[in-house]
Amino acid sequence: MKTVRLNHLRAALLAVAAAGLLAAVGLVVLLYVQPAEANYPGKPGKIAYAGGDGTNLAIYAIKPNGRGKRPLTAKGVNNRDPAYSPNGRRIAYSGYDGKDYEIYTINAGGGGKRRLTDNSTDDRSPSYSPSGKKIAYSGFDGNDSEIYTIKVGGGGKRQLTHNSTGDFDPAYSPEGKRIAYSGYDGKELEIYTIKVGGGGRRNVTDNSTDDFYPSYSPSGKKIAYINVTGTDGEIWTIQPNGGGKHRVTNNASNDRSPYWGSQ
Repeated sequence: MKTVRLNHLRAALLAVAAAGLLAAVGLVVLLYVQPAEANYPGKPGKIAYAGGDGTNLAIYAIKPNGRGKRPLTAKGVNNRDPAYSPNGRRIAYSGYDGKDYEIYTINAGGGGKRRLTDNSTDDRSPSYSPSGKKIAYSGFDGNDSEIYTIKVGGGGKRQLTHNSTGDFDPAYSPEGKRIAYSGYDGKELEIYTIKVGGGGRRNVTDNSTDDFYPSYSPSGKKIAYINVTGTDGEIWTIQPNGGGKHRVTNNASNDRSPYWGSQ
């Protein structure tokens, strides 16, 4: 059985069709549901994650020692995909409003909830820019999922990808000039990068297997990602220009959700 995330992406792509349309040093592998994506210099703080509240998912924060667990969002609704802002003061996440998923931010200690997107389609997988001024996310445009950016205060929404296939999992480069994401090419998922203002799309991977969940190295010189061949997911790294592909894990079990940390 393929990874949970791959099944989620496949399901999204099938729904669209039915509508008629980590150098391995410092590489951290996270399980699904994964903690907030954040890797910024400074004193280690709490870990944000999406956890089951008995019926749905809520956003929680917890100390690295496992103590001090605290719910940040209300229970009874689905909230997921948390991502810390660079200064650690806010958390972006996707929350279900009763009809679809929208992008929200909240104070790292809870409270101060702010809604950034407001439409009738799903917005998922928020990722802060290194400056903390924008958030990239994957949004459904009525036909398929595309990559967008929006200001952290709301407004200034910009669509970066324009195609008839699905684009998911945006991740900013450390210098903030490009965004990596996984995109469906009609046959399988590949890794791409694009300029933060749109345009200049580059095909990073190009093969007959699925590649997804990109994560830049702190230097920006490599991208970690998942490759699924058959039923097995493994971690690989590659240069943003598509060269220097390197296999990091090699086993008979599924590896998933890479996030490249700093030392």
